Amino acid sequence: MSLLHLLTLSPFLLAALIPLLGKAVPRLHTGWFAAALSALLFAALLGYLPEVRAGSPITESFAWIPSLGISFTLYLDGLSLLFALMITGMGALVAVYSVAYMDSSKESPTSFYVCLLTFMGAMLGLVLSDNLLTLYGFWELTSITSFLLIGYRHENYRARYGALKSLLITMTGGLGLLSGFVLLYVMSGTYRIRELFEVGAPLASHPLFLPAMILILVGAFTKSAQYPFHIWLPDAMEAPTPVSAYLHSATMVKAGLYLVARLSPVFSGTPEWFWLVSLGGLVTLLYGSVAAVKQTDLKGILAYSTISQLGLIMCLLGLSSLSGIFDGEEQLLYAAAGTAALFHLLNHAVFKGALFMVAGIVDHETGTRDIRKLGGLAQVMPIAFTISLFGAFSMAGLPPFGGFLSKEMFLEAVVETLHAGVFDLHTWAALFPFVAWIASVFTFIYSALFVTRTFLGPRKKAMRGLKIHDAPALMTIPPALLAALALVLGLFPGLAAYSLIQPAAEAMMPIAAADGGRIPVEIKFWHGWTPALWMTIGIVAFGALLAWSARRWAKLYAFFPRRLSINRFYDASLRFFERITVWVTAFYMNGSSRSYVKYILGFMMLVLGFILFNSTDVTFRVGAYAQIAPYEWVILLGLAAGGIAVPFAKSRPVAIILTGTVGYMMTLMFVFLRAPDLALTQMVVESISVTLYLLCFYHLPKLRTEQQAVRFRLPNFLVAIAVGVLMTLVALAVLGTNPFEPISDYYVRESYESAGGKNIVNVILVDFRGFDTMLEIMVLAVASIGIYNMIKLRRKATDVGSRHVSHDGDESDEDAAVFRHAQYGHDGPTEETLDERGSAENEQLEPLEAETSESEGGKLSELGEPDDRDSASPETEVPRMKGGDSDA
Repeated sequence: MSLLHLLTLSPFLLAALIPLLGKAVPRLHTGWFAAALSALLFAALLGYLPEVRAGSPITESFAWIPSLGISFTLYLDGLSLLFALMITGMGALVAVYSVAYMDSSKESPTSFYVCLLTFMGAMLGLVLSDNLLTLYGFWELTSITSFLLIGYRHENYRARYGALKSLLITMTGGLGLLSGFVLLYVMSGTYRIRELFEVGAPLASHPLFLPAMILILVGAFTKSAQYPFHIWLPDAMEAPTPVSAYLHSATMVKAGLYLVARLSPVFSGTPEWFWLVSLGGLVTLLYGSVAAVKQTDLKGILAYSTISQLGLIMCLLGLSSLSGIFDGEEQLLYAAAGTAALFHLLNHAVFKGALFMVAGIVDHETGTRDIRKLGGLAQVMPIAFTISLFGAFSMAGLPPFGGFLSKEMFLEAVVETLHAGVFDLHTWAALFPFVAWIASVFTFIYSALFVTRTFLGPRKKAMRGLKIHDAPALMTIPPALLAALALVLGLFPGLAAYSLIQPAAEAMMPIAAADGGRIPVEIKFWHGWTPALWMTIGIVAFGALLAWSARRWAKLYAFFPRRLSINRFYDASLRFFERITVWVTAFYMNGSSRSYVKYILGFMMLVLGFILFNSTDVTFRVGAYAQIAPYEWVILLGLAAGGIAVPFAKSRPVAIILTGTVGYMMTLMFVFLRAPDLALTQMVVESISVTLYLLCFYHLPKLRTEQQAVRFRLPNFLVAIAVGVLMTLVALAVLGTNPFEPISDYYVRESYESAGGKNIVNVILVDFRGFDTMLEIMVLAVASIGIYNMIKLRRKATDVGSRHVSHDGDESDEDAAVFRHAQYGHDGPTEETLDERGSAENEQLEPLEAETSESEGGKLSELGEPDDRDSASPETEVPRMKGGDSDA
């Protein structure tokens, strides 16, 4: 195993050791271990930078499943290195930030850091994998770990709802992704990404090419919250702020962008790829920026701004695919869009991570994230104000920050589409700069509102009595470093342009860097009086005007039909499928064990009968059997008599003894058939089983016998006859049909030669079926642990999804009631239900009222109420522990 493999797997190893380290060093916060490992990984990956920059990617591989041709192959080039550095670098800063944010005295940080490290390892494996199947495995692991992180405060109903929503949407997209990967394998015969690149043009002419493209884009769009799959991201803001700063700025939401960038050499140059990626990103950009303006929660604003920025990057990735159909200068011209996408991807991770951390600081110090209750914090929180100013300026695309440079490159790229002249762009090309300009204006507006409504203006009356100050150093240093980096990327863009962006662009667009050429990366402030510069001037002018007058025109949001939202469609779909599943379950889950056995055996007999009677090479052997000795007849009759007598037993001990008699008769049969190992095993198992059953049943009430009339049931009769007849035919078919060489010869030969054992049965169980035996042991171990916990806890059904739940003294009782009502009352998490719950919680609030200053005319923000759950804004503020997020 190479060093690169060890770096990739080290987060998983530390995640397994975190519980032990937490107990071994209880005085040291667990987050320091995660921060140290992340910093070490970041430094180690930086060591590969000179080699990757020189155009020499690193490939490390070892066989994982050789029989299927699957190897755990890691490929480190410019693109994967850029993402890996963002994952580890942001991971280190978030871990340090979380040390101060997570209050270990009120909530256990162990599970948090286990999930965080596992997620980090999954992201590293995703961006470094060169095999589609291993990439998919890490892809789904990111969905699972993000589900656990978003629902970390699982006592909160909204956290559970947001976690489930993100899991359902991203894993549904993951199934489409897997299907697309399988189709790629069918077309190319390989799962290796490098080998897919070598196949080239023949893939595009294959009839499965377009279905594979669409399925893969569904997976990428769901993970990167592209419209209309974006609805999970605002609800994911229920996660603790360190999770939001990590997952939703630099890692998870970037996975879909990475996939599109990585597979661009396979699909670029086709009109379907261009329109799906670029137009999908453009729609997401516009929707996210417009929706962000009406949010009243800081993390809600950042959630929709993230959707908007992800759409911008996705649009640029689509525009960069035009480089696959041009040559020379035109090719490099459109390759610049890919360079802009990678540069803005880095800028977005920097400024959005800083802003998320600032939102957490404000919430930590004031107890709220609602901008209608905030204001005037610049005087008491000058450091947080400065950080948010740097981050918001970069997000708005203002100089001298890095966001200004990448935004200018974006505007230049959309203007260049006017000259493409392919894919019907002569008709629709004007759509790109027009929509991009409008979306950029709204981007400026929500960036301005984030700062002005939080830090400027007079302080609200509810805030005047609170002792508000800047956060501790550990919470301030990480966002301060990111804010400073946003400025450095603007003033000295060459530091990242030639070391990170250029190698990544060449890996993403190898056709533009063919024959050893380099893709020129020109990132600078002044390009002359270009159309992009005039668009920027218009963005700042109109954006400032609209931000200043937002209270007047924001009432227009009320005219949007709230009933026609994707969230409502999601909730309605969820309730519909709940009704269907409850109806189907009620149909066959009637409490009768006899019915369950009938369904299982009936279905099995239908499938078995269909296979048996449609097989043309099955022969039923009806003669030439070995003679049955008289003593064997005696054993068989005794066995049958014991089995028949069990249902007629008058007490449980007698029934158990009769059942044991059947087992002992089988032991005797094994003895006469010269199978002493099986006989010994059967005798030991039967003795232990009978003893344990007798001990357990001794404590049960006396068996009651009731006289009931036996009724004839035709379905039961048919199933019983079918089982008897079909199993007899199967036995005859097994004896009469032998299409393959007996495997027993292989076991006899290899048991000693390969496994070094003389006892064939033991060798089969331990060596040839080692994994099977291990999994059986694991099942028994899990069952034992579950039984032990049930006995130890002595609690009644505490699962919030149970129909019969007792929550005496449980703080989450109300949340559980809402959840059960949604599950079995079919009302779902509707606005009315959540509003009622919010009103009940509001009665317990500290006296923190949302009063506006006299200059505001005593009115709250008129930016409109949240549309269904398209907003992460809290209607009411709920009490929470210090260091936590308010319920959004």
